[in-house]
Amino acid sequence: MHTLFRRALQALALLGLIAAAPAHAHETLKLETPKPDLAPTPPMGWNSWNKFKCDVSEALIRKQADAMAESGMRDAGYQYIVIDDCWQKSRDADGNIQADPERFPSGIKALADYVHGKGLKFGLYSDAGSLTCGGRPGSAGHEFQDARQYARWGVDYLKYDWCHTGPRNAEAAYTIMAKALRESGRDIVLSICEWGTDHPERWGPTVGHLWRTTGDIYDAWEGQKDWSMGMTNILDLQVERAAAAGPNGWNDPDMLEIGNGGMTVTEYESHFSLWAMLAAPLIAGNDMSKMDADTVRILTNKDVIAVDQDPLGKQGRRVLRQGDLEVWVRPLQAGEFAAVLFNRGKAAADMTLNWDRLGLPATQKADVKDLWSKKVAKNVSGSYGAKVASHGVVMVRVTPAR
Repeated sequence: MHTLFRRALQALALLGLIAAAPAHAHETLKLETPKPDLAPTPPMGWNSWNKFKCDVSEALIRKQADAMAESGMRDAGYQYIVIDDCWQKSRDADGNIQADPERFPSGIKALADYVHGKGLKFGLYSDAGSLTCGGRPGSAGHEFQDARQYARWGVDYLKYDWCHTGPRNAEAAYTIMAKALRESGRDIVLSICEWGTDHPERWGPTVGHLWRTTGDIYDAWEGQKDWSMGMTNILDLQVERAAAAGPNGWNDPDMLEIGNGGMTVTEYESHFSLWAMLAAPLIAGNDMSKMDADTVRILTNKDVIAVDQDPLGKQGRRVLRQGDLEVWVRPLQAGEFAAVLFNRGKAAADMTLNWDRLGLPATQKADVKDLWSKKVAKNVSGSYGAKVASHGVVMVRVTPAR
């Protein structure tokens, strides 16, 4: 996580100027209690990193909590306010993690209480290494102490990163923090941010509630910058991981960039639709206090959110790819389906969703609702066709007749 800092800090570590994490390559720890059922559907919320990086403060977080409560975001299902890296400053004489006193003068407990007072939940960030990606104190060797502190503060969600971990084994390191959280006396969601390098989809379901599958996203349709990737690059890396996801354990293709200005409105609609098809956590990364009408419209589209939050918990799959044209399908509860016709091309294209892609007979009649235009086609059979804009989607919910 956090490309801006990672390479510089790793270079310093190689030079011996920053200590590496303690060598625990063969750590083992048994999880004696089951994972609490805190994410039956993918978590929805907001995180500070994409927009604000290390420029976080008590005032900023209060402002974002206010905006989530007042903008319609909370009513649409968003609930977590998560402070990413750089909130922490040091440890006291007893080793307890301390917030930056200049940026968080009232302390984390008071801030968590403020967020809770808005009907929301509160999250923090830490790292499995000796340092965070931003060079602040990490949790290596302090996992149980930090977990108890988070519980005292009223933390509901921990994003746990993977910088400065040296030879640590990822599964073992995350298992330690999972055990610490489970013994903390408070229910805390564990968001595994290991970047997908050690196949967290294989061990994450027993350890955490969501696990990152890739490096960081950045606000672009496509491309790569150091460890960061554009939206479609990240999308392509999700195709083989669908089977790992399910209620209380989700693949995490990283946070949403909607509203940050690097993509068009059409591209942001595609971003949101495809993340919903992936059953991805919907973690906004914009400035919620300065959202334009399109940003609010996209982030609060309740029909698309309902697909993401479908209780069946099946991640969608790409069932057709022909050049720039793709069809994605996701089964929903009660025998319904969501589907996305996705056009990566530079020109609009006519596309078709054939019923066989849904496992339905051609004679099956169904109602088809376009989740962006809100238009409903009744008693459709065999296939559904639509013109799809360049870099756009047509997202539908298909309800077979009984």
